Amino acid sequence: MRTAIWWLRRDLRLSDNQALAAALANADAVLPVFILDPVLLRSPYVAPRRLAFLYEGLRRLDASLRAHGSYLVVRRGTPHEVLAALVRESGAHSVYAEEDYSPYATKRDQQVAAHVPLRLVGGLTVHAPGTVVRADGTPYHVFTPFSRAWLSLPAPKAEDLLLPPPRIVTPSGIASEALPAGEAPPEFPADELAAQRGLIRFAGAAAGQLLRSLIGNSDSAEDQREAPIYQYEQMRNRMDIVGTSRLSPYLRFGLLSARQAVVVARRAIDLAPDAAARQSAMTWLNELIWREFYISILAHYPQVRRHAFRSELEYVPWRNDEEAFVCWCTGRTGYPVVDAAMRQLVQTGWMHNRARMIVASFLVKDLLTDWRWGERWFMQQLLDGDPAANNGGWQWSAGTGTDAAPYFRIFNPVTQGKKFDPLGDYVRRWVPELGRVPTEHIHEPWRMPPEVQRATGCRIGEDYPAPCVDHQAARPRILAAYAAARAKRTNKHSIIS
Repeated sequence: MRTAIWWLRRDLRLSDNQALAAALANADAVLPVFILDPVLLRSPYVAPRRLAFLYEGLRRLDASLRAHGSYLVVRRGTPHEVLAALVRESGAHSVYAEEDYSPYATKRDQQVAAHVPLRLVGGLTVHAPGTVVRADGTPYHVFTPFSRAWLSLPAPKAEDLLLPPPRIVTPSGIASEALPAGEAPPEFPADELAAQRGLIRFAGAAAGQLLRSLIGNSDSAEDQREAPIYQYEQMRNRMDIVGTSRLSPYLRFGLLSARQAVVVARRAIDLAPDAAARQSAMTWLNELIWREFYISILAHYPQVRRHAFRSELEYVPWRNDEEAFVCWCTGRTGYPVVDAAMRQLVQTGWMHNRARMIVASFLVKDLLTDWRWGERWFMQQLLDGDPAANNGGWQWSAGTGTDAAPYFRIFNPVTQGKKFDPLGDYVRRWVPELGRVPTEHIHEPWRMPPEVQRATGCRIGEDYPAPCVDHQAARPRILAAYAAARAKRTNKHSIIS
């Protein structure tokens, strides 16, 4: 009986799993394996909450495997040593895995391939980084032409998605370790408002369930217009409501495949009741393409994990005030929308994307703190923390990355709060000290007259901190810092050559 090992990494699903399908096609028996890699478990970028989410996903996968006549083998150790031992134990002729593109994953897989016959299969993205390139074979550095090239390639169709196998034959007698207990995974999403919208009831089910949750179940054209995906364009930036799908943690660990998500988006575009709804669904698809763009950047330019993509901004003279950084991390900056977002992150492991941009701009451009400090803090907290997307987002906000926001664009936390949390509901939810502050002062509580502060039980400097920085003074300071970096530009550490 020919045996293959299916090495799971970021593909915790049975449906539309190309690595599993390849293993099944080339063997009579398949051994599903997950390795607890001490390098990743001890990484300074690890998040206990994200590990708990991962372990819960593995437990659910093991239950699904047992329903298919198989089980998940969990081992701890260096991947090439663990896999070599399992090849000997099981007599496997090959190891199949979904290809990953982070610097560590690439190095790890090269080491594994030197010890066992490793077969890497697609699946992390719809189109592999090497396939979305310019005519001369060089990678794109700007999102818009990348997205055009991506959209020009053949799109996955519903009939291309792989169904779970009816049964998986697995060699018997292969011992498995227990998964760590970890902290209890949070209910995701953490707030009841999201649960009411029903956007995140997907937990490894078929793509059809995701399609129904996003597009809705009604046959009425009027109800169709109210489906979440058709409201996405106008709702996605509001922090006080649930206007996003919140599927990123499931894509992060592969409980949902990229192809499944794209098939759903394409179907929504085809079924859109009008032009506005079609554009909204297209915007949702665009976010999936952004994910693939950042994966492509990391694959082609692994240096971005440590360096600015734009070489002229590698040497910004950061202030890096540790006390100010702690205020930012704990949500005690004195700017309500920043503090609400940072407290939401620490308490739930989640933050709205608009809020991510606001707090990133504040850390880098108001507090003049190295973007790498914020990037690491996010990875230590986020359920969906992903090296490519997180790095891409932070470099975008800092103006140091490819396709970055201009370095001179500085988000005003007051106007951003007023625009995307107009009644202050988001702020009041996460910053209870401001619960009784009138809406007219909710985003600038330091402007409350003393008598209003007393009446609301929110005395600035006592019950809630005064602003830790003058936003108006931040702009000339950051512009001067970036100008100094550009003046010191050197080709020595250029990312693009």
